[in-house]
Amino acid sequence: MVLDKSLDVDNLIAAVLHDVFETHGDVFDIASRKNTLNKVRNRVALEGIGFLTKTLPRLGKALDRALSSDTALDSISLGFKPYKDSKFPKLFGELFKRVLGQDGRLLPLPCAKCVKSLRQILYLFYKYELPYSDEQEQQVLDKFVRTEQELEAVSAKLDELKHLVDNTMPTARLSKEDMPVDVVRKARRALSDLFAFFDPKDIIPRHGPGAVATRQQLQEKYEWSNISAKITRTYEAETYFYASLSHFGDRLQEHQALSSKDLPARVVLVPKDSRGPRLISCEPVDYQWIQQGLGRAIVSLVENNVLTKYSVFFTDQVPNQHGALLGSMTGGYATLDLNEASDRVTLSLVRLLFPPHIYDVLANCRSSSTVLPDGMIIPLWKFAPMGSALCFPILALTIWAILYGVSHNAEYGIGWYKFGKNRKRIVKDRIHVYGDDVIVPTAQAEDAIKWLEYFGLKINQDKSCSKGFFRESCGVDAFKGVSVTPVRLRTVWTSSRSPDSYTSWIAYANSFWERGYLHTYDYIVRHLSLLYGPIPTKDRVENTVPSLCGVSKHIVKPHSRYNVDLQKTERLCWVTTNKSVRVRTDGWNKLFRFFIEAASKRTVSPSDQELLSQVLHPESFSVSSYTRRNTSMLVKRWR
Repeated sequence: MVLDKSLDVDNLIAAVLHDVFETHGDVFDIASRKNTLNKVRNRVALEGIGFLTKTLPRLGKALDRALSSDTALDSISLGFKPYKDSKFPKLFGELFKRVLGQDGRLLPLPCAKCVKSLRQILYLFYKYELPYSDEQEQQVLDKFVRTEQELEAVSAKLDELKHLVDNTMPTARLSKEDMPVDVVRKARRALSDLFAFFDPKDIIPRHGPGAVATRQQLQEKYEWSNISAKITRTYEAETYFYASLSHFGDRLQEHQALSSKDLPARVVLVPKDSRGPRLISCEPVDYQWIQQGLGRAIVSLVENNVLTKYSVFFTDQVPNQHGALLGSMTGGYATLDLNEASDRVTLSLVRLLFPPHIYDVLANCRSSSTVLPDGMIIPLWKFAPMGSALCFPILALTIWAILYGVSHNAEYGIGWYKFGKNRKRIVKDRIHVYGDDVIVPTAQAEDAIKWLEYFGLKINQDKSCSKGFFRESCGVDAFKGVSVTPVRLRTVWTSSRSPDSYTSWIAYANSFWERGYLHTYDYIVRHLSLLYGPIPTKDRVENTVPSLCGVSKHIVKPHSRYNVDLQKTERLCWVTTNKSVRVRTDGWNKLFRFFIEAASKRTVSPSDQELLSQVLHPESFSVSSYTRRNTSMLVKRWR
């Protein structure tokens, strides 16, 4: 008998429904369970997987709008039959009727448990990484070009505002029509205070992990063929592109032969999900080198400066996640999401807000044009597209500065500060910014949206929540203080052994286990075991090995042995590893890479003796070894 190692989408959704039925045993009787399952299977058979990846998520978004606003859910417009005399759908109507009224609007006392189950069903396959068409690729590219055209007009408006701000006396009394001038002044003051003692030249440049527009790979990135003259206005080549003056002297003839062109970035499309690809920009290698160092320095500044350390985050999403939960519980905080965030921060906006000496450095470190896949070169009105190491920190700081400027405008009745007994301003509420995820007090959400859009940013209304008791930020969806975040499947199951599929589906299984979806957990584990053999559980192996949360009747125990040297029991299990390659690197480039990577990993300055021991230790000096991206593989190891 040949066992079927394929995981069937139809049976997977059935397993999820089975768990939902058991969770809501008081809602679904035997007949309604059977009818619901048959309806879902019939629509999948009729419409294909698009029913799961497009139709159900569209219903999920309509539900979210009903949870976070006064918008009524209309099932007919979404392609679903209504439930009796109601506007919500007949499909899953047993759950909908405990959340929405007959008019499709939120009930006074909705059931958070039903919301959680509904969202799990509706969003299960929303981000499934199915192949996308050439037409979808072209749509993404057309949108990118169209945005650039829109930014030209936005930039002209912001340049006019800059002229007005620069030519208005600070002591002049402003009218309400001139309020943008006051917002800009306060935003500028905040950024000036932030960068007051920041030295943009005190950086450690480095190469990023991604591809570059100039297509160098591995050690080739250290062999300079072009260093833009624009970069060297701030970062001298002999100081930032060579290990030492001796290194520069040895390479002097090669350096003099280098090109100093301002090379364009390169647009590439990378897989995202069934809705289409994601567009990112590969930076030229000389730009990436400096951007990585400057970006890390700015992040360190922001995360340690008292002005921003509690409001702007780059490495910790927890404050925003807690803010979403708190906002959903009390309604006191709104979550805002920006659309095309990285593409909407214009160079003119950065010039308007940032201190001149910081702006000059940032402008010298950005690509001014990019190449589309068809070879066409277009100038960039945006500051930096996604893919630049400066994109994320400058985006977050721009949003924070604008909201900071607005929040201090107490004169116009929209201040987020109040006066204490001693007549000094004391903080009342905070804003939280993590990239394009923003949390503001609900009372000021409308003003925040207005001013962000005034400066050329664009709010994603579908994912921004300021009413009701639903909030979402940084991967946490919350309703009335309860996390209603669904498990969203991304990686498509493959019947051949794959490291990505193996680790992803173990993670999905564990997520279902944590949510109490035990039938779904068992279904996934059974197919994993059929394809990969015995899989360890977390209580038996170290955390670095992909392992399952709990027991299952389908789990087969891995082979084990007792390691006398380590005095512990080990198990034979799959681990993921990347293919490494060793390359011949000349002495200077080898030493240069060591200096850069050792300095990036150090948190404290070592003594001369410690540094010497690192250099002389052969294991520490393995800078001829590189790990190739996208070359992970599964191997059996004792752990």
